[in-house]
Amino acid sequence: MGRSQQTFSKTEKEKKRLKKREDKRKKMEARKLTKEENGSTGIPLAYVDHNGNLTDTPPDPSMKVKIKAKNIEIGIPKKEDVKEEFDPVRKGKVSFFNSSKGYGFVLDTETNEKYFMHVTGVLDDVIENDKVTFELEKGQRGMNAVKVKKA
Repeated sequence: MGRSQQTFSKTEKEKKRLKKREDKRKKMEARKLTKEENGSTGIPLAYVDHNGNLTDTPPDPSMKVKIKAKNIEIGIPKKEDVKEEFDPVRKGKVSFFNSSKGYGFVLDTETNEKYFMHVTGVLDDVIENDKVTFELEKGQRGMNAVKVKKA
């Protein structure tokens, strides 16, 4: 005849399960008693007023703002034609230029930002520390200085 399959760990697990079930039953009875004593129906309701704030009173329907569906823009708003107010020509100083490799950097005097310049965007012969005028153009890795001329 075989031994009983009931082991110590199985009995401990069974005790824990029964205790958990009993605790749950006690909590449920306690909630029922407090509900009967207080007359509460459970979780109170929360309302959202016309400003988007949570309140415990229903919002006034006259304060409600109506929004037409056609006025809602989904995504990026359309870019309007805005004339550029600033002069596209900037002033700067050549901080580095390697003529053999064909590239260099221009330091903007107003913003102190460095911009990459390629030999194809240089109109005059420039060397380091020359004061130049240039325009900016979007490149692969950021803004590039183009139309670089000595000032």
